[in-house]
Amino acid sequence: MSDPDDEFSFLAAQAAEIGVDAPLPRGERMTLPLADGRTLSALRYDPRIEDGGSDRPVVTFLHGAGLNAHTWDATILALGLPALAIDLPGHGDSSWREDAAYVGRVLAPDVVAGLEAWTDRPQILVGHSLGGLTAAAVAADRPDLVDELVVIDITPGIDLNGGAAELVAFFAGPTDWASREDLVERALAFGLGGTREATERGVYFNSRRRPDGRVEWKHHFAHLAAAAANGEADAAPAGSDAIAAILGDAGWRDLAAVSAPVTLIRGERGFLTEADVADFHARVPGADIETVPTGHNVQEEQPRALGERLRAFARTP
Repeated sequence: MSDPDDEFSFLAAQAAEIGVDAPLPRGERMTLPLADGRTLSALRYDPRIEDGGSDRPVVTFLHGAGLNAHTWDATILALGLPALAIDLPGHGDSSWREDAAYVGRVLAPDVVAGLEAWTDRPQILVGHSLGGLTAAAVAADRPDLVDELVVIDITPGIDLNGGAAELVAFFAGPTDWASREDLVERALAFGLGGTREATERGVYFNSRRRPDGRVEWKHHFAHLAAAAANGEADAAPAGSDAIAAILGDAGWRDLAAVSAPVTLIRGERGFLTEADVADFHARVPGADIETVPTGHNVQEEQPRALGERLRAFARTP
């Protein structure tokens, strides 16, 4: 039985779901004060529990918009290597940004601060969606911190009329609810989260109970999108404009400046169209492109296959 007060007590059930028999890693919540008074939060996983080891991470993960570091739990279990999963600013337990500037180029310096504090070697830097664009900016600015860049189901020029449109309607909904069960039902209605058990787990990590008893999203993006959809003047852009803001940074320039090997992993039923992939291939001709039989959230739908693939990256000279 998982303990809701222990954020790592769900790992045993997740390992069983994906068929990983190895000992569970030791999980630790990390918090880093930033220069402007905000904090950056992350999860560090160490699989060396038998000998009391404390290996520093070799793979660092950045999640997508509206998610949090726990989206990588099952992938990290399959990976079997020391890993770091960062809550991007405005998500999970990291502070919200007052300027609501949730774009890769703006978020990259906070990630760099985390890598400098929590790692001691160049990383395989893995980013999903918004995290992928952030990872590209990090790799472009600080090549000394990145051995390999893996971008999952995102390009800077993604077609907003494709699968990404479902996020517009989902995030523009209510931001507070009577119970987490209501959030679970909404996610399932939008086809998000996979199984009910996985959705319940995801909602638990992505929401909090307020003092008045209502449940709200942890991440800032949903609050901004809902406020703008309701016509509030000070809100950040909602709907396709909000997603365009995420995508409309210097992503292509960042990818062109990356000196580390680049791999794009796309979901066969994900957000990228064939035109998006062709554009990526033309603009980043040295990159490898792999297609897997899943949707946008590869790390949640195919965590074992993704973890094993990333482990192979780590073992490649």
